[in-house]
Amino acid sequence: MDEPTITLDVSILGREYRVACRESEKDELMQAVQFIDRRMREIRDTGKIAGTERIAVMAGLNIAHELLRSKNGAGPGQTRAGFDTAGIQRRISAMQSAIDRAMADQEKLF
Repeated sequence: MDEPTITLDVSILGREYRVACRESEKDELMQAVQFIDRRMREIRDTGKIAGTERIAVMAGLNIAHELLRSKNGAGPGQTRAGFDTAGIQRRISAMQSAIDRAMADQEKLF
C-alpha cells in the first residue's frame, strides 16, 4: 500500500519553502533541511559570497564534493579510482569565479 504524502513548510537561510515527502521520511527531510541551512549560513557568514543563489550553489558543490570524496574513500588531496580531489577543488574554484562573473553582469541590469 502506498504511504501518504505530507507537505511541510521549511526555512532555509530565512526563506520559506514548501516540500512534500512521505510521512516516514519526515525526520530525514528535517535533518537535511537543518544540514543545508547550517552549511549555507557558514558560507554566507564568511562574507566572501553574496546572494542566496550563489550561496546555495556553493553549498551544493561543497556537499557533493564531500560525498564523492567519502564514497571513494579518499582523504584530502588523494586520488583513488581515478578521482582527483585536488582537481575537483580547482574546478569548484573555477565554477565559483564563473558564477561570480555571471552574477555581477546580472546585478548591473538592476
